[in-house]
Amino acid sequence: MTKATGKPKKSKEEFVHSVFESIAPKYDLMNSILSFRRHKAWRKFTMKKMNVQPGDTAIDICCGTCDWTISLAQASGNGKMVGLDFSQNMLDYGAEKIKKLHLDQQIQLIRGNAMSLPFDDNTFDFATIGFALRNVPDLEQVIREMQRVVKPGGLVVSLELSKPTWQPFKSIYYFYFQRVLPFLGKLIVKKYEQYKWLPESLVHFPDHKQLAVIFQKQGLEQVQAYPLTGGVAALHLGTKGKTKSGV
Repeated sequence: MTKATGKPKKSKEEFVHSVFESIAPKYDLMNSILSFRRHKAWRKFTMKKMNVQPGDTAIDICCGTCDWTISLAQASGNGKMVGLDFSQNMLDYGAEKIKKLHLDQQIQLIRGNAMSLPFDDNTFDFATIGFALRNVPDLEQVIREMQRVVKPGGLVVSLELSKPTWQPFKSIYYFYFQRVLPFLGKLIVKKYEQYKWLPESLVHFPDHKQLAVIFQKQGLEQVQAYPLTGGVAALHLGTKGKTKSGV
C-alpha cells in the first residue's frame, strides 16, 4: 500500500506500461537525448552483425515506435516482420511510420506480452529487443521466450543500455543519466517522474558481461557481447542450437 493514498502499489509491469503509454509522443526525441544521439549508430552496428538476408523473418519485441522493426523489414526486403509491444500508444505511433513507408503489408503489429509470446516454437529467423530488456518483469523469461520462437540456428538479439566501466567517463555519465536527464524530460516533454525512473531501471540490471552469462545460462550458443560507446550500451547476440526444437 502507498502511504499517501492507501492504494495498492503498482506492479513493475503496470508502472512501466503507464510510463511508456505517457511518453509515446516524444519517445523518439528522448531516445536521441538519452543516447547522446548514438542510438541510430548502435542499431546500424547491430544490423551489420545480424547480417539479415533477403526473405528472413523476425519478431521485434517491445518494439516501441518501430524504428528497429522498420530496419529489419527493409533489410529483409520481403520477409514477414512482427512488432510486439504492450503499449498501444507506442504501436499507434509506429503504425504511422510503417504506413508512410508503405511497409504495412510486410509488418504486422501486435499488442502483446514479451513474457508470453503468441507464436509457435521455431517461427522466426531473429528475435530482437531494443532498449527494453531492463524494463521487463523477468528478463530470463523473456530471453527464454525469444529463444523458443526462433528457428534452430536463429539469433536472439538484445541492444540495451549498459553500465560504463571507464573512469572518469563513468562518473560523468551517471551524473548526466541520474541528475540531468530527468530535468530534460520535465523541460521537453513535461514528464519528470517517468524520466527519473528510467535511470533507476538500470541500477539492478546486469552489466554486459553478466548479461552474456545469462544468455548462456538460457542455452544460447556462440554468445557475443559488444560494449558500445564506452559501455553506455551493449549488444548481445546468441544462437539457438540447431538440435533444439524449443525451450
